[in-house]
Amino acid sequence: MANYISHNTSIIDKGALIGLNTKIWHWSHICSGAIIGADCSLGQNVFVANKVSVGNNVKIQNNVSVYDGVTLEDDVFCGPSVVFTNVHNPRSAVIRKNEYRDTLVRKGATLGANCTIVCGVTIGKYAFIGAGSVVTNNVKDYSLVVGSPAKQIGWMSEYGNKLSLPVESNNKVVSAKCHSTGEMYNLKNGFVKKEKGLL
Repeated sequence: MANYISHNTSIIDKGALIGLNTKIWHWSHICSGAIIGADCSLGQNVFVANKVSVGNNVKIQNNVSVYDGVTLEDDVFCGPSVVFTNVHNPRSAVIRKNEYRDTLVRKGATLGANCTIVCGVTIGKYAFIGAGSVVTNNVKDYSLVVGSPAKQIGWMSEYGNKLSLPVESNNKVVSAKCHSTGEMYNLKNGFVKKEKGLL
């Protein structure tokens, strides 16, 4: 007996590994080599390919295809109709399956509705990709990026609030508080880190 929940219209190929309490909804297809963690939710019309790893507590909303070479760590959110790719320069008449570029979405990142993640990039921990953005380069931890191509316009807390920090600070340390949790974040040399504990 399966330890996950799946709608009777979904297709789950033999061999797929699916964690405890994961829910797979209407007309989704999970390939045999896919690895999906516990407590995930895969919405309507989601496709997960063979060489895909999905962590725990990942939310994949309707109409998302997660292709070979994509890794989603724990607590990642993929909004409706997020697009992943795995070939940088596709041609119908040229076979390039040996040229797939891996994509890594780190813990807690949010991918907004209709954004496109061009293959070969890493999305940092707790980063936030605005709806409709096109990501062509690596994205730093905690960064907020928007547009086409996506550009960084700020920083986000783990809770999902925009932090009152400049995009850059050079050698100077600049700090900001998440107003929902009270946690402090420090920006230095273009990178944000969360302080341990509360002030």
